[in-house]
Amino acid sequence: MKNLKHILSIYDLTSKEIWTIIQSAIKLKKQKKSKFQLKGKVIGLIFEKPSTRTMVSFSAAMCQEDGTPLNLDVKKLQTTRGESVYDTAHVLSRYLDAIVIRAFKHSYLEEFAKYSSVPVINALTDAEHPLQILADLMTIIEKYKIKSLKELQKLKISFVGDANNVANSWLAVSAVLGLNFLLLGPKKYAPKKELLEKALKIGETTKANIKISSDVEDIKGSDVIYTDVWISMGEEKESVERHKAFVKYQVNDKLLAKANKNCIVLHCLPAVRGEEITAEVMAKQEDNIFEEAENRLHIHKAAIIYLIK
Repeated sequence: MKNLKHILSIYDLTSKEIWTIIQSAIKLKKQKKSKFQLKGKVIGLIFEKPSTRTMVSFSAAMCQEDGTPLNLDVKKLQTTRGESVYDTAHVLSRYLDAIVIRAFKHSYLEEFAKYSSVPVINALTDAEHPLQILADLMTIIEKYKIKSLKELQKLKISFVGDANNVANSWLAVSAVLGLNFLLLGPKKYAPKKELLEKALKIGETTKANIKISSDVEDIKGSDVIYTDVWISMGEEKESVERHKAFVKYQVNDKLLAKANKNCIVLHCLPAVRGEEITAEVMAKQEDNIFEEAENRLHIHKAAIIYLIK
């Protein structure tokens, strides 16, 4: 289809599109009454991985706009009996207005989108988590009362921990928007070479300041500190090794003392208090973190509306 657009990666969006979706989400959040912009629309939710916020926020987003979400239990689909992605994508495209997929392999998402004739949205893969990052940016924009991209570019945003799918999307969005971004963590768990090179290359044109470091002192000057779990889904066997590697990068009061005075802390959740972040910091920052979680709802609304309409 000529105008068909997917969101499989942050790189599928231009700087203007990212800003448009976020601003739309902010407006939707402020609305006291829904305008039912998704009336009569149906989306399918295909989730291979467990989910709380993503599943519920996509479902609620559709319901609040008078649309219908269908939870397509992977175990009950014919793909478990060997039906091809080609056939599944072609058929579901005839039933649905958009398809949201949360999968392990990013290649599965890409193959599905290749054969889909309706928008496909990445609700998390092992490679990226794009809409999470849009919700994060929305929260930062709200908290710092940001009015323009230039103002956003002045902030120092630091991701502390594993270079996982969330960190990958942060690298990508920093490159596209020209942000001042630090990825802080053990050298062993730094971003893959090809992902970093891509971000740095794109960042050259947007004048992004992207830095990868294992030196905790580089957290100085941060306006936003972002963290995620040390052990992602599927990495449980590496638990002992990862704990040893990441312990010095815990987000605690000592680390926060190095940042700017009004620095906010964000976490995509679920959090493991006492590991990547202390219970004390979580308690102090929970208004920001839970606001960030709520903003998933509004970003999902805005993204679906943007893609469908």
